[in-house]
Amino acid sequence: MTTRILPAVGDPDAARAVITLLSQLPDAEPASPAPDSTSLLDILARLAGESLDELPEVVLVHERIGPVPALELIREVALRFPAVGVVLISADTSPQLFTAAMDSGARGMIGLPLSYEEMAGRVLSAAAWSTGVRRHLGAGSDAFSGPGGTVVTVAGAKGGMGATLVAVQLALASCASGKSVALVDLDLQSGDVASYLDVQFRRSIVDLAGISDISPRVLQDAVYTHATGIGLLLAPAEGERGEEVTDRVARQVVSALRHRYEVVVVDCGTQMNSANAAAVEMADQALLVVTPDVIAVRAAKRMVRLWDRLQIRKAEETTTVVNRHNRSSEIQPPLVEKITGTKVARSAVPSNYKELQSAADAGRLQDLDSRSTVKQALWALAGELGIVKTPEPASGGRGGRMKGDRGSIGLKSRKAKGDKGAVSVELAGMLPLILFVVALMWQGAVLGYTYSIAGNAADEGARAGTAAYAEGGDGVAACQAAARKNVPAAWQGGMDPGCVAEGSVYKATIRLETPILFPGVGNIANVEGEAGAALEGGE
Repeated sequence: MTTRILPAVGDPDAARAVITLLSQLPDAEPASPAPDSTSLLDILARLAGESLDELPEVVLVHERIGPVPALELIREVALRFPAVGVVLISADTSPQLFTAAMDSGARGMIGLPLSYEEMAGRVLSAAAWSTGVRRHLGAGSDAFSGPGGTVVTVAGAKGGMGATLVAVQLALASCASGKSVALVDLDLQSGDVASYLDVQFRRSIVDLAGISDISPRVLQDAVYTHATGIGLLLAPAEGERGEEVTDRVARQVVSALRHRYEVVVVDCGTQMNSANAAAVEMADQALLVVTPDVIAVRAAKRMVRLWDRLQIRKAEETTTVVNRHNRSSEIQPPLVEKITGTKVARSAVPSNYKELQSAADAGRLQDLDSRSTVKQALWALAGELGIVKTPEPASGGRGGRMKGDRGSIGLKSRKAKGDKGAVSVELAGMLPLILFVVALMWQGAVLGYTYSIAGNAADEGARAGTAAYAEGGDGVAACQAAARKNVPAAWQGGMDPGCVAEGSVYKATIRLETPILFPGVGNIANVEGEAGAALEGGE
């Protein structure tokens, strides 16, 4: 049986040494090394998404991997992909590190410098364990997808962008659709989630800072269950205590919440620190809230570049949300996308603070009117991010309603249907007027064509009459014959040609009847065309 091995080694020389040794193992299939922690997690997530059987049996984590520390990375891989055997490579083989690695979820440890015997033993042991776990769990589609739900972080490009509003409404939308949701306030110095939802709770994320292993019971004690059903993990009331929440604490908390809730929304505020940077790095969806003004867009660009320099998040993996959008503004979403290099959400949030003011002042954003355009845009954004549950149709072919807020999750689709219905009604009412205008325009065209026919027939008749008259022939007959020849048969029914020589000019007058819309339907008016030609030898 082939053992697939994915090394995670940041140093190129160390990576070559690991690959060389792995190539010597029997039935081993080493993959190209992942250069950092972010790449490793992305590769594993992609493989799990394509086919759960594509996941490697063994992952080797080198001690100098970054930016996430090796033990934290092992913990994350073990939690998200529990049937993958993880082995630590380290120069420190002390019992303390070995114990810490095992506690993080490693299946073994290989000392440096590398040796073939130790490498073979640890890899084969981890592969056997992985195979046994997969056999025990079976080949169900959900066996190795990595437990837990979607993590969405919301950060503001600068202060006052509305990041907390966006985070709260995304959590409310997801919860209303029937999903279990946690909302974390990682704006540690000035978090306002509690104020927006009218919550007074003495526990906060700081209470989890000194706990090395966050059990479900410990997490339950720190999380406040809101009346809407959202689990709230609040920022500390004393802003200075926010320093106790390190990147390690943030990773542990987000991982623990991920495995208990279907959706975890994290309000990261506007100030980057190690804690919310770790959350942004771990997120499945990272949102950056910006307003359509030059200062805010520049701040967004600085934030995106900061994330890229610190290897927290790539620009193309970030979604920018345009808040307080106005169609008359000079800065529109496509320009924001071009400047920041991010992808901009299709759902722009309109500028309409009056809708928010009463609910925000009362600290009850959950009571925001469902007819609010701001709420509709934010809940549409939740649907765009895929964090709402699609309602299942009820029996009889009628669509089922979502739980909570009277099915407001379906506002966008219902609005679209309503718009289509309104357009249909308006079109039906306007149809007679449209038809009348079209008929009037067509009748004008028919009248103009009739005038053209009469004028051309008169001109041809006058010329023919002049020629016949000069030769001593019947000028009237020649004139009338030429005129009739140049009039279509459909217009000859009421035709009255008049031809006469007056002095030195031979005149032809042609009267035609104008059809109503089409020849044969009826006539509404007479038109007259006149023309004259000089008689040869006339005075």
